[in-house]
Amino acid sequence: MGKKLHDRIALFKDAEMARERGVYPFFRPIESAQDTEVIIDGKRVLMFGSNSYLGLTNHPKIKEASKKAIDKYGTGCAGSRFLNGTLDIHIELENRLAEYVGKEASVLFSTGFQVNLGVLSSIVASRSDYLILDEYDHASLIDGSRLSFSRVIKYAHNDMEDLRRKLTILPEEGVKLIVVDGIFSMEGDIVKLPEIVQLAEEFGANIMVDDAHSLGVIGEKGAGTASHFGLTNDVDLIMGTFSKSLASLGGFIAADFATIDYLKHRARSLMFSASMPPGSVASVIAALDIIISEPERIQKLWDNTNYAKKLLLDEGFDLGPTESPILPIYVRDNEKTFIVTKYLQDNGVFVNPVVSPAVPSDSSLLRFSLMATHTFDQIDEAIDKISKAFKIVGVSMVKEDI
Repeated sequence: MGKKLHDRIALFKDAEMARERGVYPFFRPIESAQDTEVIIDGKRVLMFGSNSYLGLTNHPKIKEASKKAIDKYGTGCAGSRFLNGTLDIHIELENRLAEYVGKEASVLFSTGFQVNLGVLSSIVASRSDYLILDEYDHASLIDGSRLSFSRVIKYAHNDMEDLRRKLTILPEEGVKLIVVDGIFSMEGDIVKLPEIVQLAEEFGANIMVDDAHSLGVIGEKGAGTASHFGLTNDVDLIMGTFSKSLASLGGFIAADFATIDYLKHRARSLMFSASMPPGSVASVIAALDIIISEPERIQKLWDNTNYAKKLLLDEGFDLGPTESPILPIYVRDNEKTFIVTKYLQDNGVFVNPVVSPAVPSDSSLLRFSLMATHTFDQIDEAIDKISKAFKIVGVSMVKEDI
């Protein structure tokens, strides 16, 4: 019997074809710190593809905190949180995060992706349970749901009537957990949390919000989506990551004491993974200090967002329903999305192309994201070059009926 693995792999030609056309846009090596400007191939490039919404990844206080933690604790914990990998600073950060998002307790995971894998696979674990997901939820939530023994129901993006229809047909018995992004990572719109809370109360469901792109962006002092709507007590689980506004790597889930204790002893991606290294933990603590003590950073992020959004709309770009520093500039053609991305990098602007299957083929886009540390001059330069790129490549900026 012949071996089939290499035959299957040989069928994958997408990356090779893009490289041959000279428009391959992924795994681009950056030679400097993640900042408003980066160095690629020795050249200055404006960074509008970063998730560092508050611009803290190169902050001197955060770098110093990380160095001090390494000096004290070393570079790693050599084990899982469950066994030998819990440091006092892990506990300190968990307490700080719980207070920040308004919950009784929290627990740290090594990445945000692992949070969603561990929580969804363990907390809704019976075949009589239901996970109800927005169809545009992050891939980590989708993968977490695949590890759960529960039944998975998806509803149309931010469509509360469809969510109601799906809840109506579910039996009363069993756990029903509605799982949503707070800010959707590609579209940039905010979940309709007040309506979801009403439906959850009506149908006896619980709610989990993934605040990966919401922390440091919306809510009181950047505390996220539930805080933004004044609904913290109505949301059962709040998840967040550290790789965006919090300038590090890792993730957490916050809830009541009993739920967190349960997850500590049931979430396999926590129990069987090495714990967050000391430098990363200290970085998050320092970032949290800065976010809380310098609320003007969040205001500057929104000043930049509103400025850029107005410029793009005035130029005629289709931005969809975005309500956040994530500005999706729709191209609606995969090949042209790659070509525009390549043109922009060659001319000093870094943006992220988003094409099918990540989005439908008629919804391909440039993901243009703002940081608090961008200047208006940088925004002007980037949008001017994007306008030129669309004209050169022949991209229509008028949304067509599809």
